[in-house]
Amino acid sequence: MTAVSIIIPAHNAASTIVRTLASLASESEVIGEVLLVDDSSSDDTAAVATDAASRLALPLRIIKSSCRDAGGSRNLALEQARFPWIYMIDADDLHLEKGLRTLVSRTRTRPGADMVVGAYCRRTDGRDRQVKTPFGYTDAGLANASAYLNGQIRSIAVGSALVSRGVIGETRFPTGLAYDEDTLFWACVMSRASLAVVTQPILIYFVSAERSDDRFTIRPAQRFLEWRLALRELETCGIAKSSLKAREGLVALKIARVHYARGDLHMAAKFLAVAEAAPKAPADIWRCIRYRLKIAARRYFSISKPNGAHLTRPANRQA
Repeated sequence: MTAVSIIIPAHNAASTIVRTLASLASESEVIGEVLLVDDSSSDDTAAVATDAASRLALPLRIIKSSCRDAGGSRNLALEQARFPWIYMIDADDLHLEKGLRTLVSRTRTRPGADMVVGAYCRRTDGRDRQVKTPFGYTDAGLANASAYLNGQIRSIAVGSALVSRGVIGETRFPTGLAYDEDTLFWACVMSRASLAVVTQPILIYFVSAERSDDRFTIRPAQRFLEWRLALRELETCGIAKSSLKAREGLVALKIARVHYARGDLHMAAKFLAVAEAAPKAPADIWRCIRYRLKIAARRYFSISKPNGAHLTRPANRQA
């Protein structure tokens, strides 16, 4: 019987962890352990999870952490995981019934696969979006990693993939980053993985649009440089520099779009320049052109207003 180590990073998750654990209860036949990393919680996360796991007959183990970082919490659990397969889910997401068994079953029907990616449903601010089905993956690990960074294949949500401990090896999540640490982890693992996919939805992935965008507005230049240093370490995985540059452009364009939406045209223009300098697909070329025109138009109309009104730049803008 295939056994799986479930990894759940949790910080002040007392209000959601019972629901998440309950969503895993139907998978008990393939779950070897549930590692919940209680990361500096000031609420009753550990006690609530322990009580729920007892009622649900889940083999829960609490790991205490003080890193205040989801990637760092996952890394602690990866060091202690006992079983040959790893499944990670966040403490506020919902696993869908039979999802884990479907992933495990695919490892049996595809001998040699050491990573299986499934579909997921993205729920943004309480509203379900379309199911995100994996596509574009091949048997070539480095090709998958490059295409993943280039945005040519569907992203993986934490909770939609099953990975063998063997292919993870010593790979760990970058820590201290404000965003995209999951992408860097998956790309490195993917570069050497034999990968299979399933089209069945595995989980509901909860997203707050505002909180997601907020990550890009706090010390944006500093955080981008920290992230870019971590991105460039993927060269050690054999991933081409062109793919890393393409990823820089995609992230920079996303940051530019957030700052444009919030009225900081100066910062939007700076990140748009980074995106424009990176290799990109035709669709992203047009996005850059469109945002360059939109920024120019807003600046023009702001300056030309009779009362001299102008757009105010946020106080946290960096040069």
